[in-house]
Amino acid sequence: MVDAAFRPGRDTAMPPMPQRNWALFLDLDGTLLDIATTPSAVVVPRDLISDLEAAAAALDGALAIVSGRDLHDIDQLLAPLHLPAAGEHGAIVRLPGGQHDEVAIKVPEDWIAALLRLQGTCPGVLVEPKAHNVVAHFRNASAHEATVRRVAFELTSREPDKFELLEAKMAVEIRPRAVTKARAVDCLMNVEPFVGRVPVFVGDDATDHDGFGAAMERGGIALDVAHAFAGRPNQVRAWLKRVAEVAAP
Repeated sequence: MVDAAFRPGRDTAMPPMPQRNWALFLDLDGTLLDIATTPSAVVVPRDLISDLEAAAAALDGALAIVSGRDLHDIDQLLAPLHLPAAGEHGAIVRLPGGQHDEVAIKVPEDWIAALLRLQGTCPGVLVEPKAHNVVAHFRNASAHEATVRRVAFELTSREPDKFELLEAKMAVEIRPRAVTKARAVDCLMNVEPFVGRVPVFVGDDATDHDGFGAAMERGGIALDVAHAFAGRPNQVRAWLKRVAEVAAP
């Protein structure tokens, strides 16, 4: 049973003492990394790579990155690490052995083209096509937020049974309904070295709630950055050091 103190939504939640029997699932942007003006502008703190490597070793390899970014971006940011990971919110999962578990459905190309046209008509809008999903950022184009939302909503409403519109931080994303971060947790928890461990999912936004639910359904822990870490990725990074230190033999 999950300790109620660690359920997302509780302001009093505190990060628990790390345990060696955990399987740790970590979101990237807004969790390990501070949000930047554009996805390419994020800064990877100097010691994050070594801390991730040490925490993974302490957990016998049962540590995965679960991000809205694609696998290529994840690997570039965390090079030279090549961790088990889920990209595009779980659309593609890289298993510990290197194999990929990937969904077939993708956002239609003409939908992506319609959003890309906004970059020409709405200065500051940034559209980020991915293999399965597409994101439209308006962080630098607040005057065009309503237009971006309208176009994204109209596109998604064409096939609402297959696709959904997600809220992100100063952005909206269209993704297949079959794709969630719960899928990533389920895929990885069925293989070594994750199988049989207690899943702990750390995330910061609405797309992480599916991962929270999947972890708790397996008797694990959900840690919302807003509540467990005061909304500050630097506190998550400090806690990650404890994972390596406390969980180590």
